[in-house]
Amino acid sequence: MKRTTVLLAEDHEIVREGLRNLLLAERDIEVVGEAATGRQAVALTKTLHPAVVVMDIAMPLLNGLEATRQIRKAFPDTKVLILSAHSDDAYVEQATAVGAAGFLLKQSSSHVLSEAIRAVQNGKTFFSPSITKRLHDQKSPAGKPPLRKRVARLSSREMEVLQLIAEGEPNKQVAGELGISIKTVEKHRQSLMQKLNIHDVAGLTRYAISEGIIENSVQLTIV
Repeated sequence: MKRTTVLLAEDHEIVREGLRNLLLAERDIEVVGEAATGRQAVALTKTLHPAVVVMDIAMPLLNGLEATRQIRKAFPDTKVLILSAHSDDAYVEQATAVGAAGFLLKQSSSHVLSEAIRAVQNGKTFFSPSITKRLHDQKSPAGKPPLRKRVARLSSREMEVLQLIAEGEPNKQVAGELGISIKTVEKHRQSLMQKLNIHDVAGLTRYAISEGIIENSVQLTIV
């Protein structure tokens, strides 16, 4: 039997352990790696080539949505299944926009995780039943406009800089993390502030929280 290889990307060790233990019982699914940051998830996808990445949205250093976008761009054969405690329409919309094949709530029953992994591996999409129902109810013959119009279109690098700034990292630390010069960080910082019309760190932090780039509080919900 060919097993579906899975990479778990979740920053809370206790949650990763719970997910891993759930999947150990599945004969056709194999956890080949675990990532504690979004950047690590991208790097491990490159080396391990998992069939499916189970990705939390709120990941440090690089949030799950941006990590998903980078993974889907570099490794189009790898499917990404978003796992989150948040079910807001905006999160679901952003996840599908960056190429996620499914969106699963952490509050879902345990068997749903393996069912979702099998579905996305077979080229299907999978959403938690409550999200599927809500999306179905929202459909209209004329089509539904985007839930949230972004204030501005930020580049992938600007998104990375924004997250690190919102997490409290000074320019020197941001430069070291991204492997770029401090001058380049300052340019990206000025650019994103101009695009967002936000000119202080507190404002950038509030924006990052509202967009789901970082979390306002830690949530430890295990499937």
